[in-house]
Amino acid sequence: ATGCMVALLRATGQRPWRRAVCGLPQRQWWRSAGGGFPRLAGLPAAYLHKQLDDFASGARSNATMQPVAAGLSEAERAALATYYSRLPIPPAAAPATTLDAQQKALGETLATRGRWSKGLPGCAQCHGPDGVGVGDHFPPLIGQSSVYISNQLHAWQKGTRHNDPLQLMQTVAGKLSESDIAAVSAWYAAQPAATPAGAQQP
Repeated sequence: ATGCMVALLRATGQRPWRRAVCGLPQRQWWRSAGGGFPRLAGLPAAYLHKQLDDFASGARSNATMQPVAAGLSEAERAALATYYSRLPIPPAAAPATTLDAQQKALGETLATRGRWSKGLPGCAQCHGPDGVGVGDHFPPLIGQSSVYISNQLHAWQKGTRHNDPLQLMQTVAGKLSESDIAAVSAWYAAQPAATPAGAQQP
């Protein structure tokens, strides 16, 4: 929550952010902390804004983010989304899971081609080539930690996350096995992400 407050102060042009950031590892408050936390830098502003709105309304559940988002005004959520969208993408963290050659091949296949014999499209069908993201509803997958991607796929499977367009992700995740999730999550986490044009240093 401290990192979110620092970003909010910066996004809204309030100078006290310089005091708030003291004590935090240099530049760490704007990038993923690893583990189950997402990388926010460089994600589309409209996507980030929707997620904040969904946390605030309860459409997306998370014990940490719901009270944070609910405490922000609509203007503050919009400012935060725009601010994070303009940040440069940090280097990807090493995947939490080490894959052998067979698992890497499985992850790449699921990401790029899918498993049409089971009616499972490749992630690239919606999230774009190499998972770079498409539009405001299909965010980039590259540059996210494998733990975060895996956690979200499990949430879609269990129905604890359901704020996607037309429930597409619930359908897709329901067709993935545990080994599928581990492989595709680690494959995307290992792909380098490019910083979007116009990104600003925090």
